[in-house]
Amino acid sequence: MKKLLLSFFVAAVVLIGCQSSNNNASQDAAPASAIQAPTIGTYNIVQIYPHNTSSFTQGLIWFNNTLYEGTGLTNQSKLLKTDLATGKALQTVSLADSLFGEGITIYNNKIYQLTWQNHKVFVYDVHTFKKEKEFNWTYEGWGITHFNNQLIISTGSSNLYFVNPTTLAIEKTLGVYDNNGYIASLNELEMIDGKIYANVWGDNKIIVINPVSGQVEKQFDFTDILQKSNQPITTETNVLNGIAYDSVQKVAYITGKNWPAIFKVTLQ
Repeated sequence: MKKLLLSFFVAAVVLIGCQSSNNNASQDAAPASAIQAPTIGTYNIVQIYPHNTSSFTQGLIWFNNTLYEGTGLTNQSKLLKTDLATGKALQTVSLADSLFGEGITIYNNKIYQLTWQNHKVFVYDVHTFKKEKEFNWTYEGWGITHFNNQLIISTGSSNLYFVNPTTLAIEKTLGVYDNNGYIASLNELEMIDGKIYANVWGDNKIIVINPVSGQVEKQFDFTDILQKSNQPITTETNVLNGIAYDSVQKVAYITGKNWPAIFKVTLQ
């Protein structure tokens, strides 16, 4: 009986030891994979155009060889069709004094314009600037673009919302992150070659986001672009904000709130 008990004890110890060894082997074989840091992109300035320094830029779009701009601040918010060469407005719609305009995009010949904390989204005919529709939006409005048959809206958080253009119903929520974690204050948005380009409020960089995973794959640093190009800077000159893309010339137009210039750049 003692021999039987001893045999059972030895077998149990061996079995436990084997299980422990197997567990350690599994842990060693499957380490957690690290998130890759964004690659660093570069840019070249092709040309510099004048920009109205009274424009608190919230959204920038290049459409049919023309620049469109949405501006913010109460009592000052507008939707503009702008002559790129002179910086002067060709067509203008002013928002009500109580409204704070935000980002814009053009989808199916309609201009969608967000408001910041007013929970309103306005839809205009791109040719006449006649307002055709008004939506209620649950969150704050910051930036907007579109991808395939959905609008994409940022709200100042780390989330992007993929939205039905007809109903403004949210169909997908995407968290944006890099190797350091989630990235808040996502602002102006633009689709370029299937990737989401985003300003980060208060920062000098533009990040490039995978629209499926939400991972930031690349970033561009525009620190001191005004100083480096000898542009006048005043106390009104504010943060980098505004990305428009010309898919024909493969160039982007970059500006900021109350900036004196719009930069035509190539992005690598």
